[in-house]
Amino acid sequence: MKTPHIPLDAPYSDSQRAWLSGFFAGMHTHMLQSAGSVNQADARVINILYGSQTGNAESIAHDAANIAKTHGLKPLVKSMDEVEINHLAAMEYLLIVTSTYGEGEMPDNAQMLWEAVSADSAPALNNMKFSVLALGDTSYDLFCQAGMEWDRRLAELGATRIYDRTDCDVDFEESAANWISAVIPHMADGASTTVIVDVEASPAEKSQYNRKNPFPAKMLVNRLLTAEVSSKETRHYEISITGSGLSYEAGDALCVVPTNCPKLVADILKAIGCKGDEDEPVNGESIALHEALRTQFEIKLPSKELVEEIASRSGDQELNGILESGDKDKLADYLWGCDILDLLLQFPQIEFSAAEFISLLKPLQHRAYSISSSGKTYPDTVHLTVASVRYESHSRQHKGVCSTFLADLVDDETEVRVFFTPNKVFRVPDDNSLPMIMVGPGTGIAPFRAFLQEREYRNASGKNWLFFGDRNAATDFIYREELEAMQQRGLLNRLDLAFSRDQEEKIYVQDRMRANGAELFAWLEQGGYFFVCGDAYHMAKDVDKALHDVIAEHGKLSEQQAIDYVNQLKKDKRYVRDVY
Repeated sequence: MKTPHIPLDAPYSDSQRAWLSGFFAGMHTHMLQSAGSVNQADARVINILYGSQTGNAESIAHDAANIAKTHGLKPLVKSMDEVEINHLAAMEYLLIVTSTYGEGEMPDNAQMLWEAVSADSAPALNNMKFSVLALGDTSYDLFCQAGMEWDRRLAELGATRIYDRTDCDVDFEESAANWISAVIPHMADGASTTVIVDVEASPAEKSQYNRKNPFPAKMLVNRLLTAEVSSKETRHYEISITGSGLSYEAGDALCVVPTNCPKLVADILKAIGCKGDEDEPVNGESIALHEALRTQFEIKLPSKELVEEIASRSGDQELNGILESGDKDKLADYLWGCDILDLLLQFPQIEFSAAEFISLLKPLQHRAYSISSSGKTYPDTVHLTVASVRYESHSRQHKGVCSTFLADLVDDETEVRVFFTPNKVFRVPDDNSLPMIMVGPGTGIAPFRAFLQEREYRNASGKNWLFFGDRNAATDFIYREELEAMQQRGLLNRLDLAFSRDQEEKIYVQDRMRANGAELFAWLEQGGYFFVCGDAYHMAKDVDKALHDVIAEHGKLSEQQAIDYVNQLKKDKRYVRDVY
């Protein structure tokens, strides 16, 4: 089983905003002390385009704009799906901020412009000066691939790279701030250096609870949603945020900072030949190795550096041959279902000192979960819908880090450290009269439970349609009673179900979409919003294909016209995905 993808393009955490705010505020103060104000109409225009799946790149783009103003520049910040290729060709100064989504793919809002830029018919960009900030995660082979592709293609079309691309790993805030502080003066070179004073701008307030200081919440409810005999384990959690001063909107994510399984820690210590009481410096303080492995480091997914070191120390011909060949598919097959302990057990002759071992690990990261409650309906609690990851591989049981932390390790005394990340795009429509179509099989139902609660709180008149499914209705129909009650109250106007293993021929949500294509298209024509949440690699792609097919068939459109129709939905923020 592959390690699930952790969405990287989450919006800034409060701590990141505080860090950047302090950095930028200091720069802003320095500039104000040495310059006056200027008419913004006379300033040099720089365009800042972002490709963002859920908001991170967008936040950085706006922070870059704030600093650009302190250098006498006039920044124009836009999502890539708001820009046509002819507009791009006319830009003289351009900053690109983009995340990488999935396996090296462009974010949803960047795809259309990227297709136009990468086409043979793309115009020359000889008058453009540009720089790229790329966001990614070194755990993935195609690290920062989207940013690399933009950087390469703009140069191919004749644009001048005014500052080298910066690639950011998961902890990106310092790298992003350094890029901004370095690239903006290049953009301002030769232009007025007088500050454009934005009288409405105000420094972001520092939150008490954030990524560096998560709120120590308490678990109130841990309830099994699937049947005991189900092939899956999906749980409903309710976490108290009383006294935190935090709030959230339907569509946001809750980030949970887990700790590692104590048994896994003990097994790894035994495998590397350490006792666990060795004190090592971690983040400026001395910590016993066993505690560092439990609370500070990723000890499931092996880093590239650890794999390479194990290959070197073991001398294993197969593993070394794969690494030397550079064949990523072969390496993925070799590591399939394999965690750090599996690798260590495979080569029992290898031992590491405490310092050597932790130097090859990545920091333990939070996990982001789509919230399954409305903050208006439940202001003091946050609900999550989480599938517990458990599987057997290499003759031992494996467990997901955070999903089983919540399921197995949290009790009445355990602090669940949490913080929020907003998703400004994935939101219930502002117009309460417009229809909503929601596609969320499995745990993808989470944000739509929140959306329905939000619509009920607002007393919204718009129609609501949910496509839901899983393996078996008898064991996996989570929230069944709630959904049926919503139907009875008239809140949920349509509920179409697809339980894939209840019949000989498998049926999925995309099949239900096609079967009800005429009505689905009618809802879109009425101004309906189309939301998707869940698996990015199969479900979301199949749903996207079905959506195009439904629009082409029932709109009597050509293939290209259907593509244009869907692209317009995306531009209007009426086709939005929260996929992972």
